[in-house]
Amino acid sequence: MDPSTPLVLVVDDDEAVRTLASWQLESDGFTVAQAGDGNEALTAIDADPPDLVVLDLTMPGVGGLDVLRRVRGAPATEALPVIVLSGRSGETDRIVGLDLGADDYLVKPFSPGELAARVRSVLRRARPAAATGPPVICGPLALDAAAREVTVDGDPVELTAREFDLLAFLVAHPRQVFSRAQLLAQVWRSEGWQGEATVTEHVHRLRAKLGLDPAARPRIRTVRGVGYQLDP
Repeated sequence: MDPSTPLVLVVDDDEAVRTLASWQLESDGFTVAQAGDGNEALTAIDADPPDLVVLDLTMPGVGGLDVLRRVRGAPATEALPVIVLSGRSGETDRIVGLDLGADDYLVKPFSPGELAARVRSVLRRARPAAATGPPVICGPLALDAAAREVTVDGDPVELTAREFDLLAFLVAHPRQVFSRAQLLAQVWRSEGWQGEATVTEHVHRLRAKLGLDPAARPRIRTVRGVGYQLDP
């Protein structure tokens, strides 16, 4: 195993899926490990922590959502990038996966080339430049980019990595209106693989978690037919 190349753990109970994903990722320069179920995945993560996990949600026994909960609940792995896989009928699981902190998702059947592209994209996002400067105060909202912490009226707000990145970007550009495509490019650093609905979903969850009065300021405002802005 080459320690200079990112290690990707592919977790799926379907050997054909694991083989196809592994072949593509290895041909793209990644080191790949495999796990056939949730228990095997957790053991592999503890023994040799990967740089990213590709995780099937619909495995028997210890399922993908259970693995994701365990990963996000442990300090040693809470920031581990995870791309979840689910069938076309698994929309609810995909939403729960995003709520639990998955960094991206793919619907089966998927293109191996697209999987490799998303792995590269998520790994780039997982290595952001170091943030500096004092916390930004915007009414009851305070955002500390260096510590990656958010409070509202002094109370901490737990955000996923992508929710934090989205809020930090909007806070850094107050009053500026961004389309969903622009937010995908700037926050997700994606050319549209996730789809603009990903942005809408994250904005809805961010509003709910912040609990800010929609009639007061600051607020994340929807600009009809255009996109979103932070109205300070």
